[in-house]
Amino acid sequence: MKFEDLTRRRLLKIGAKGVVTTTVLGSGVLPPTAALAKPYNGPHTWISPRGTIEVMDDYPYWVAKAMGYFGDLGVETAMEPGPADGTAVVKFLAVEQADIGFPSPGVLSFAVNAGMDLVSVFGSGNLDLFNIAFRKGEGVRYLKELEGKTVLLGSAAWQSICDPMFAAVGVDPSKINYVEAGWPTWTTALASGNGDACLAWEGLRADLTAKGLDFDYWLGMRGSPLPSNSLVVRRADLQDPDRLEFLKKYLKGWAMGSEFADRNPRAAADIVFKALPTTKANYGPRAGTESLMQIHRTFKGSMSNRPGWGAHDIPSWDNFFRILKDIGQSRIDIDVERYVSNEFIAGANSFDRAQVHADADGYELPSDLQEIDMEALETRFYSNVIN
Repeated sequence: MKFEDLTRRRLLKIGAKGVVTTTVLGSGVLPPTAALAKPYNGPHTWISPRGTIEVMDDYPYWVAKAMGYFGDLGVETAMEPGPADGTAVVKFLAVEQADIGFPSPGVLSFAVNAGMDLVSVFGSGNLDLFNIAFRKGEGVRYLKELEGKTVLLGSAAWQSICDPMFAAVGVDPSKINYVEAGWPTWTTALASGNGDACLAWEGLRADLTAKGLDFDYWLGMRGSPLPSNSLVVRRADLQDPDRLEFLKKYLKGWAMGSEFADRNPRAAADIVFKALPTTKANYGPRAGTESLMQIHRTFKGSMSNRPGWGAHDIPSWDNFFRILKDIGQSRIDIDVERYVSNEFIAGANSFDRAQVHADADGYELPSDLQEIDMEALETRFYSNVIN
């Protein structure tokens, strides 16, 4: 997808169709003028890039909220699903209908090209969490073999995810035939015999398996050199003392939630289940725990090479932006130091790890989570992976 296909005119046209409304985000959202006219006192809204929050992906938030790791923020924090449109997350940020979002790097680059002054402040996705799914027995180890074939997407905007990932491993994106198969039906379309492969991601892999969609996977976390989704805010908010102070505490909560989940993933899963009962019903204890662990491994990466939770791999991001320019997805050279910041990572990780570990170790698991055989889960963790 070339940048010229994602113009400002198209952005504004999509927004005019009712995408940016308080009926989507809830009646508590401040209008833009009110948000800037007085000291920040909430609410503070995180917006999903996927059209739902009924997933395991956002566990650091739910853990932080349940365990009190957000401290005395003094404002209501909320998570909202937003529309399924892949670029809605940055559009909502740009017009101040959300305060923090979780876009993929490709969608962030779209925002930068469209003139949205946003900054990634917490690199949740240290490794590429995106995968390519194949019908059982039809997978390929080298994605070059997909040239000339059809890849199914849930949203046309997801092409901005696929193109750089393909390019990074030597595939010519222009030789991939993309078909928008719709959310949430694109994976069932693949299972039904449509297309040759589809975009997927860690966390979803466990969910699909639990639902009987038995695919083989090429894992981005093993084969791609690119980063994935991160927490993004408006640059203007970093210049507002009240919002900046809030953000520092907020990111510390995310880091503490990540540390807790690393120590006790079943406890983190239970916290998500309590916050989102429908998610537990959809996943079940085992698949939910496995989904959380899949996502967590892409978020964690190799901590021995990172200064803490949320630290961006700057060379990886710089490489990503260079690839975007090479394939025409970005019409500008994106200055990684301007749009990707590790300024808040030291502060976010300045918490009492011993206390977080004690919290995680002392968490009382319900019987259904206690019964999960973690060794067996580990054994099957990569059983459907081809790279």
